[in-house]
Amino acid sequence: MKKKIKVHVEGIGEVLADEGYKLEKLSKKVFGKDYRKYIGARINNKIYNLQKNIEENMSIRFLSLKDEDGYKIYTRTISAVFIMACKEIFPQCTVKIEHFIGRGLYAELEEGKSISFSEIEKIKAKMKDIIEKDIPIFREKVPAEKGISLFKEQGYEDKVRLYNTLDKELIQTYKIGEHIDGFHGYLAPSTGYVNIFDLKYYYPGAIILFPTTDSVDRLPEFKEQKKLARVFKEANEWADILDLGYLGSLNEKVLNGDIGEVIRISEALHEKKIGHIADEICKDDDINIILIAGPSSSGKTTFAQRLAIHLKVNGKRPIAISVDDYFVDRDKTPLNEKGEYDFESIEAIDLKRLNEDLVKLLEGEEIELPKYNFITGKSENSGVKIKVDKDHPIIVEGIHGLNPRLTTYIPEKNKFKIYISALTQLNIDAHNRISTTDTRLIRRMVRDNKFRGNDIFRTFELWQGVTKGEEQNIFPFQEEADIMFDSALVYELSVLKKHAVPLLEKVDNSSIYYSECKRLLQFLKYFIDIEEENLIPPNSILREFIGGADINVH
Repeated sequence: MKKKIKVHVEGIGEVLADEGYKLEKLSKKVFGKDYRKYIGARINNKIYNLQKNIEENMSIRFLSLKDEDGYKIYTRTISAVFIMACKEIFPQCTVKIEHFIGRGLYAELEEGKSISFSEIEKIKAKMKDIIEKDIPIFREKVPAEKGISLFKEQGYEDKVRLYNTLDKELIQTYKIGEHIDGFHGYLAPSTGYVNIFDLKYYYPGAIILFPTTDSVDRLPEFKEQKKLARVFKEANEWADILDLGYLGSLNEKVLNGDIGEVIRISEALHEKKIGHIADEICKDDDINIILIAGPSSSGKTTFAQRLAIHLKVNGKRPIAISVDDYFVDRDKTPLNEKGEYDFESIEAIDLKRLNEDLVKLLEGEEIELPKYNFITGKSENSGVKIKVDKDHPIIVEGIHGLNPRLTTYIPEKNKFKIYISALTQLNIDAHNRISTTDTRLIRRMVRDNKFRGNDIFRTFELWQGVTKGEEQNIFPFQEEADIMFDSALVYELSVLKKHAVPLLEKVDNSSIYYSECKRLLQFLKYFIDIEEENLIPPNSILREFIGGADINVH
């Protein structure tokens, strides 16, 4: 008779189970027919897949789609099912998991093969078949030489190139039936766990839809984002031309001493695009107000200052207005659901005064800019008076820049709206995308530590509120932009790594942020360090985060 051991399951209490039980078997015992709602587990602030054996007195929190980590496991697993289905239908083609467009994950085939409307139905049917078969998913760490050999047999040249640049003894592989693959992070125990999905035709690829953290039992509505999709397409085309679509290629260039040229080309591309935006603004004499918006750590400040320089090259003399100086007095600031001041709400801004001041400026009047005192929580007179004409465009930078309510008094013909974000041209390999949110979080933790006096715990503490604010205040308006600017630099994570790793390593398993730090540390191990920071120009957007800028961005 097997020995019984005692474990604690969050939300359930104490549970007796046989020694040697895996977490999946315990989940079936505890949750019965609902066990497939739980796709992973958190133990001592560390994430595990459900193949882990339970131990005496273990405290377990099972993860569902409501948890960010559960959502990530679902995302990877449904991606794996899509890849398997495409491999059976298009055996000569490579699948590329690209990026999110709204709530959907865009994927396509390489080798110049597009997915037709009728083929979408074939892939969907094959995915349903794979899910209904409930094929077990086995995770195994194998010696690097064997792993590289397995990937070579599968035709995964991108994975082979990557692991040939890394000094790894073991490589994590997944076996799903006859299918072999590699993923950064855990998958579900079997294909049957990801039974809610849909596939949408999105030429030349497809959009994979699946539940989200706030909609776990149904599919989210897909809203097409044409401008965002176009920027991603341009970035990917540029990366492919330079053979910088996957991390293995970037690592090769670092190891071969060719990274200087990559940095120069990346920065020149930014310079060219900013110059083009300035030219577009100057073509239209009606444009008086330039609105710049984007999520946290997009590089808005550096971008705004570089744009101002290019406008000056075109004979303009731009003036910057800070939306932060138009905050309402503290006693009028809205509160969030926790009862804390919500400075990210548009209601925290004195919209009437901002609009009246902008109208006066457009009509040639002089105004005195306000100055918000963050200590007293009161708006004060700044003593700074400004007056503008057609050669003095006004640059307004802030998270609400694209929200029509911010500048509701101003005719659309007088505005030029710019959306900026780090949209990430680089992927780890064809099946493992690099999250744009991860890039911005790493940027922010480095900058917060260097220039804002915030340790990594404070960055994580603030980050959840920041991302929630972005979902409400920025992303819904991004398609309002006249133009989008991708502030990502293909080489940046190879520079940020050495700044971020010491911060992440400070966090131990007593912290709720431990699992996220472990995930980011594992992710950064794929990058070969760029040591020569002197190659990065002083006006680079990256300087806003690592320091050494020749303009005041902090």
